[in-house]
Amino acid sequence: MAARPITLGIDLGTTSVKAALLRAAPDEPSGFAVLASCARAARAEAAVESAGAGPQGREQDVSRILQALHECLAALPRQHLRSVVGIGVSGQMHGVVFWKTGQGCEWIEGGITPVFEPRAVSHLVTWQDGRCSSEFLASLPPPKSHLSVATGFGCATIFWLLKYCPEFLKSYDAAGTIHDYVVAMLCGLPRPLMSDQNAASWGYFNTQSQSWNVEILRSSGFPVHLLPDIAEPGSVAGRTSHMWFEIPEGTEVGVALGDLQASVYSCMAQRTDAVLNISTSVQLAASMPSGFQPGETPDPTAPVAYFPYFGRTYLGVAASLNGGNVLATFIHMLVHWMADLGLEVEESTVYSRMIQAAVQQRDTHLTITPTVLGERHLPDQLASVTRISSSDLSLGHVTRALCRGIVQNLHSMLPIQQLQEWGVERVMGSGSALSRNQVLKQEVQRAFPLPVSFGQDVDAAVGAALVMLRRHLDQKES
Repeated sequence: MAARPITLGIDLGTTSVKAALLRAAPDEPSGFAVLASCARAARAEAAVESAGAGPQGREQDVSRILQALHECLAALPRQHLRSVVGIGVSGQMHGVVFWKTGQGCEWIEGGITPVFEPRAVSHLVTWQDGRCSSEFLASLPPPKSHLSVATGFGCATIFWLLKYCPEFLKSYDAAGTIHDYVVAMLCGLPRPLMSDQNAASWGYFNTQSQSWNVEILRSSGFPVHLLPDIAEPGSVAGRTSHMWFEIPEGTEVGVALGDLQASVYSCMAQRTDAVLNISTSVQLAASMPSGFQPGETPDPTAPVAYFPYFGRTYLGVAASLNGGNVLATFIHMLVHWMADLGLEVEESTVYSRMIQAAVQQRDTHLTITPTVLGERHLPDQLASVTRISSSDLSLGHVTRALCRGIVQNLHSMLPIQQLQEWGVERVMGSGSALSRNQVLKQEVQRAFPLPVSFGQDVDAAVGAALVMLRRHLDQKES
């Protein structure tokens, strides 16, 4: 057992940071075993740095994300960390963080372990950022890509900053997703590397030619020097430049992966599986046939998009902006109402009580369309509540209707009939919001009459580790 390789997976999510240690386990059907895992709340929401973004701006403090990461790693068994042969990293797609080359972090020695802390780094502008209005997006040049550009996408955010905060951009000469940043800092990379998974999530990236739309961007004054170099997902970005939580210096680090792709990789045992991830947002993904190529131009009104996966294949994905964040908004509203009534209640208490009530309330006529954040294909859509009667106003009714609405909204984007046409025979459920919510699980089984199984809330971290584990095993065999 001691000789079997161990890899570390890290997932830098919107609300939490997760880590998982995997060991090769030939006797297991999956070929691996999770030795240990950990999750820590990021609590990284920050006041918006860029003036003019308004209340729609969404930014996170990078130092808090790193603090949560360090807490995760400190909780993992040291004897296993010493044996790590590869590190896989995934994280929230679409977002962008800026830094100065060579000054992005400082390694701090002298503690229990060397750690890196951010220095010349901006806030992370997250995928939830809404500063780019429909009018602003319409003013941007059309991309040469099959994917549309939406608010919260890295290139759209950079265009916005170029127009409204040009001085801000002059302070930095490198950019990437938050997980690209962590990989660059771990390896001391002179330039950020980005997988096509993350590049596609920024917009203005052509997945067939594996290249940015440089000419289109340059002719619009876009600072193309900020665009990262592209690397194949599953390839090695570099090696750790320091010992880090007992992980040896010189350990291979994979190029950062999209959290969606990493979650799918950990769950999709067969090509006929669809993977449903409900965390802060929601994604339902299925593998497209080998050789599939998306159209050459984007369709902004299409509810299904095609994202790059591994080995130049694609996932058909319905990506809803409305998931666990809608439940969080509802809980926040209830807590504020109670505070206005002079009652102080913890959000965790409200959450457990409302789920309990909804488990007992198996059905309801109340209908909630939960799109408080709109959708990328329907950016101006808002939420609504219909079929309200005096008998359906209990907490159980409302919570049941809200959970049902989240799942039904996704089902309207990618119906069961389409999945079956693609050859899907089973749904694999994953994600933090789904793993701890019995009502959501019931509604998934109700909406998708196929065999459904549920994973854990660390699936993206497991997927990132699994990519590196399989790479290491392949290298040993060859």
